[in-house]
Amino acid sequence: MKERGVGGAEPPCYTLINQPSDAEQPSEVQLRTDLEKGDLKTKTEALKKVIFMILSGEKLPGLLMTVIRFCLPLQDHTIKKLLLIYWEIVPKTSPDGKLLHEMILVCDSYRKDLQHPNEFIRGSTLRFLCKLHEPELLEPLMPSIIACLEHRHAYVRRNAVLAIFTIYKSFENLIPDAPELVSHFLEGEQDMACRRNAFLMLLQVDQPRALSYISSCLEQVGSFGDILQLVIVELIYKVCHHSPTERSKFIRCIYNLLNSNSSAVRYEAAGTLVTLSNAPSAIKAAATCYIELIIKESDNNVKLIVLERLSQLREVSVQEKVLEDLVMDILRILAAPDLEVRRKTLALALDLLTTRTVGEGVVFLRKEVGRTHNSIEHDETGKYRQLLVKTLHQCSVKFPEVASSIIPVLAEFLSDQNELAAMDVLLFMREGVQKFSNLVPTIVEKLLEVFPTIRSSKVLRSSIWILGEFVTEKEDVESVLSLVKQCLGELPLVESELRKAAGGEGEADPETKVKTKEEAEKPHVERSQGSRLVTSDGTYATQSAFSMQPLSAKDENVPSLRKILKDGDFFIGAALASSFSKMLRRLSEKKLGKESERNKMEAEVLYIIANIIRFGLSGIPVKSITPDDVERMKVCIRVVGEGNEKISNIFTVRCREALGGMLEEAAEYAATHSKMKKKKKTAVEPDDPIPFLQLLSKNDMVNGDDLFELSLSQAIGFSPKIDLIDFSASKLSKVTQLTGFSDPVYAEAYINVNQFDILLDVLIVNQTNDTLQNCTLELATLGDLKLVERPPSLVLGPHDFTNIRASIKVASTENGVIFGNIVYDVGGAGSDRNVVVMSDIHIDIMDYILPASCTDQEFRSMWAEFEWENKVSVVTSITDLNQYLQHLIKSTNMQCLTPEKAMVGECGFMAATLYAKSIFGEDALANLSIEKAIDNLSAPVTGHIRIRAKSQGMALSLGDKINTSQKRVLPIAEASSGTVISFGPVTSRIVDDDKADEGEL
Repeated sequence: MKERGVGGAEPPCYTLINQPSDAEQPSEVQLRTDLEKGDLKTKTEALKKVIFMILSGEKLPGLLMTVIRFCLPLQDHTIKKLLLIYWEIVPKTSPDGKLLHEMILVCDSYRKDLQHPNEFIRGSTLRFLCKLHEPELLEPLMPSIIACLEHRHAYVRRNAVLAIFTIYKSFENLIPDAPELVSHFLEGEQDMACRRNAFLMLLQVDQPRALSYISSCLEQVGSFGDILQLVIVELIYKVCHHSPTERSKFIRCIYNLLNSNSSAVRYEAAGTLVTLSNAPSAIKAAATCYIELIIKESDNNVKLIVLERLSQLREVSVQEKVLEDLVMDILRILAAPDLEVRRKTLALALDLLTTRTVGEGVVFLRKEVGRTHNSIEHDETGKYRQLLVKTLHQCSVKFPEVASSIIPVLAEFLSDQNELAAMDVLLFMREGVQKFSNLVPTIVEKLLEVFPTIRSSKVLRSSIWILGEFVTEKEDVESVLSLVKQCLGELPLVESELRKAAGGEGEADPETKVKTKEEAEKPHVERSQGSRLVTSDGTYATQSAFSMQPLSAKDENVPSLRKILKDGDFFIGAALASSFSKMLRRLSEKKLGKESERNKMEAEVLYIIANIIRFGLSGIPVKSITPDDVERMKVCIRVVGEGNEKISNIFTVRCREALGGMLEEAAEYAATHSKMKKKKKTAVEPDDPIPFLQLLSKNDMVNGDDLFELSLSQAIGFSPKIDLIDFSASKLSKVTQLTGFSDPVYAEAYINVNQFDILLDVLIVNQTNDTLQNCTLELATLGDLKLVERPPSLVLGPHDFTNIRASIKVASTENGVIFGNIVYDVGGAGSDRNVVVMSDIHIDIMDYILPASCTDQEFRSMWAEFEWENKVSVVTSITDLNQYLQHLIKSTNMQCLTPEKAMVGECGFMAATLYAKSIFGEDALANLSIEKAIDNLSAPVTGHIRIRAKSQGMALSLGDKINTSQKRVLPIAEASSGTVISFGPVTSRIVDDDKADEGEL
């Protein structure tokens, strides 16, 4: 059970036996007594204890004959099942390697069980024989094993084929005619499981016979069971892989299997078809099969796996051209409810859109947008709508001719409750009016149309900015001015608000006042009458707060811009003043309209700006206006009133140029940090030979690796990996010493971190002259780690060593600690158990964090949403701001979202945002704020790093990683003047997001 294979891998495990941790270790005398004189239940328990002790390393040779005498003759099925496990693990040879004489009696018992009338006993015995490696025991049983091929029960025949298969692979001389025997068995067998096992044997040991069988029943493959069809697909792949001339014979069979009732068969057949043929018809059939699988399968994990396989077809240019024609079929996958499936589908469809298919694709996406607009609003719907908006945005950038048809649909979302989707629409419009001048009238018209319905402050502010930047006609300026006055309500703002507060309604008609007063009192009477509702049984009726009407509808009638100003958001007032300044200066420069009309508009704008400033300083709003907003609006008043050419040039020309430069930077950044992997382009050199299939030899036709063997090796964790660094150095860096060299037991562990689990390979060495019994590796974990199974106990001889493997599952990105000890008994000693405490193993979270990118809007949204923040002070010897940023990126594995050009130049401070994502889907945000003294070039960098994450463990772990990396750089740095600068400990704090100051970002 503990032996290793030739390649260093453990042999396959057939049976898992859980040993209770509180089980007592009985003496050999007690076990012998129970086996000899106990009843059936006592013998069963004693036999279980014997099995546990042998698995723990005990030999117990004195009990072998006892088991043969008192347990082997019993006919109880439980005893027989336990005996099969016992015979599998008990030592069957003497120290010199010869078979024990007692095993002859066991062999006779095997033979009787193979002839037993009960099919379960026969089948279980046949499965047990698959695990035997002693030819002396197997040879007398061969006639009985062959006879089981004709048993009436399929369970026996199925296991008989497996027994013959394993015996033939290990000891071919015992049954040299096995392929022929199984081939005849396959021709007359009707049970699918038996046929599958027989065909699998022929596939492994005699491919020509398997090929002959397939060739004789190619037309019937579609009617076979799925377990047999999967093996047939594997055979066809291997045959065509090694003999490409056979492809034409079996391609039709693979095509037929694409219509199988089993999803697994269709998936494997599609993958095999793609590897065997690059014909457009084959690629189209395989891709269509993948698409149908994604649509019909309900499991989201299966959808993502098949979608990833579909995306891989784009890596070959020929296959990509075929997929371009299937883009509308791929968009059908959007019917899936999972957001991740939709995100990957939209990304794939966007890459496959061409000028031929973009029209249909945009029409489909527009319908999807409309469907989300009319559906029930929830979190997933808003995110999906945002994805659709981004996709349409990218479509319009990639294919400008469709932008005019997209804008009318997206403009409706400016008044949507989902602010993120509305902001994405505005970003799209901003880029559209800058890059495509022909879209300016359409976008301006749509903005003016939806302007009164916008309720969000950010959306309204951005809309005003776009109108101020791109409205150039006198009629449009008048429309904007009229809409703003409509959204502000009655002017002047202060007097009208004071009248409302005093109970008046301005200049409203007296009859209207009376009617309004009556309507205001009516709901109050109704509420007072309906506030106490009593049911028929005398109890009070309940009413949900969510279904109750609001007590007052006063705020609902307040215009949007006026309500925003009352809430204290005067930044929109500064944007309004700046936009009007741009529009009026353009009218004056181009001299559009009469001068009296321009003067009238200027007077109205100045009146509005003055009202906003006065209203902000009056104390009526929730928050007063900030000095920055007041200063900005005063500057705009001077621009409108004075008409300075230099300042006008900044407002009318330089702002547009800054927008163009920003969009170019954003496009360059997106291209540099694109998530899509670069496609592999096979460069053909001038001297490369041109291969002709008809002129190639058989050996030259074999191309590529065997995908089935490669996938199997990857699944069991033994796929070859190419290390970019020295092999020995990379392996040794992951070895952790657990005990000291002077301890009785020396231990060290090799830590292999996989994607979702950690494999510990612990080497344990007995450094004493005593035999260590019940040597146990006891492990425990801290953090989000879970020990999968408890390592078994062992017996170590003097100066002996062994390897113990332990698997630990990882559930989240969090610093974890593995600790424990080694417990053992010394043979013959009467003292208590000995304990050797091991060093702690710290798991580095950097193995699970990957660099990622996101938009500024997504970053701000997550920054405001995440609950935990860790503020880490910068204490380092690094004197260069950029150097510290690169050091931080390297040590945390995060990606800097701030463009490089934004950090060019010498400055005394730096602010940058960083982002990363774990393999578990957890987001990590960081904001770096550092500075240094300009007058002292040798002064170290100071500042702080704020980390935000959704979980406390993620924020703490990243902070600890930064602290550790800062200490490794230079704990003590010497200044140029010769003085020594000492650094204190780095403090971390965890604060609630509600208490954190979001403005610091």
